[in-house]
Amino acid sequence: FIMADIINKIQRPALVIAHNKTLAAQLASEFKEYFPENAVHYFVSYYDYYQPEAYIVKTDTYIEKEATINEEIDRLRHAATSSLLSRRDVIIVASVSCIYSIWDVSEYLEQVLEFETWKNYEMENIISSLVKLQFKRAWADFKPGTFHILWDILEIFPSSEETVWSLDFFWNELQKISRRNYISNEIYEYKDKIKIFPAKHTITTSEHIKNIVPKIKKELDSRL
Repeated sequence: FIMADIINKIQRPALVIAHNKTLAAQLASEFKEYFPENAVHYFVSYYDYYQPEAYIVKTDTYIEKEATINEEIDRLRHAATSSLLSRRDVIIVASVSCIYSIWDVSEYLEQVLEFETWKNYEMENIISSLVKLQFKRAWADFKPGTFHILWDILEIFPSSEETVWSLDFFWNELQKISRRNYISNEIYEYKDKIKIFPAKHTITTSEHIKNIVPKIKKELDSRL
């Protein structure tokens, strides 16, 4: 209650760090009750299981890194970051995993796609842009981080959402943007403009990749 009162008085984005996932989840639930209109998010490590790589000298054995990722926690992490970049009334309840850098904010924002009704778009360019943002084209398995095309309708399933954006085109003109339930097809709202954030946090510009790849190859040569 004291933390909620402080957040209410300063009226700024807030980060509350808890020392484990369970306490963070409890705090997030309580803050949602105090701030029903705010963007309250839960940001913790998305690993259900993590085994770091290892080398046993005695037996000359290399053990590969092994990890299993919780997709729902990954979605919640994306929801937290997209709200931080688009709203001011944000409260993030996190474990200490939030102190680790995951991306460069300016590079991340450069990748954001914007769609606006009654504007013209080339479908091939949209697909290319979505792939660069690490979205995958879905066929049967439509889930967060994927998109699919049905005639003149492009549907995008953001990594941060439980709902789908449907973009209805007539030739190259975007005529309608709606948000729907991907199972029941119930439409929740219509929008004139939307932003699509990258499907992964680990994203950068093509220019940065061109600059960094030669350095990686050089380091690899010295290692080998």
